[in-house]
Amino acid sequence: MALELYWGSGSPYSWRVMLALEHKRLPYQSHLLEFSKQEPKSPHMLKLNFRGQVPVLKDGDYVCFESLAILYYLDLKYPEPPIFGRSAEESGVIMRVICEFQAYVEPDLMKITRLVFSGSVAKELDAITRAMHTVGNEARTIEGRLSKSDWIVGESVSAADFVIFPSIQLLLRALRRSEAADLRSRFLPMRVNYPALARWISRMEALPGYERTYPPHWREQPASAAS
Repeated sequence: MALELYWGSGSPYSWRVMLALEHKRLPYQSHLLEFSKQEPKSPHMLKLNFRGQVPVLKDGDYVCFESLAILYYLDLKYPEPPIFGRSAEESGVIMRVICEFQAYVEPDLMKITRLVFSGSVAKELDAITRAMHTVGNEARTIEGRLSKSDWIVGESVSAADFVIFPSIQLLLRALRRSEAADLRSRFLPMRVNYPALARWISRMEALPGYERTYPPHWREQPASAAS
């Protein structure tokens, strides 16, 4: 029985799982849910995930949600190619880097994108400036890693890349909007401010199956402003 994935366009958490599925070349049935219609909170979905969030993975009778849990499940159930490393030491570093990103970067990154997309930059300028400072510091840490290796951890793409990449793409999309004109110079152009990160983004975009994971509504509604 094929895997089933319930996901939302533009959700970085859904995107993580799609990247892993494509990397592992696992066939799956796609169920694209519309946030505007509250489909993740429909009765059917609440039976699968009582929190009403995506992504949700169904593998036969087994249901898994929370993106990191899904990545871990996929790597144990379908171990080749591995995304959590081939040794305990490598696995430990991958998980540590993911935990660092989720603890020290993700909350502020999501705050920035939320305030930009809601048109609240001017009203929340102090908060967004503090968040930009935090994200900028952590971006330099990631830049340092990528200046020494093609991938965030180790010599091959891993769960760390799949977790971090969608959030950075979401941030860049937000910063390209006209509302973020005064903010974007901290990051853009990437090839100048974060050249190793820019090269890594190109490598991620060149992965097999990447085009199938790209948020469909982003194609229909391209971000305004320059790269």
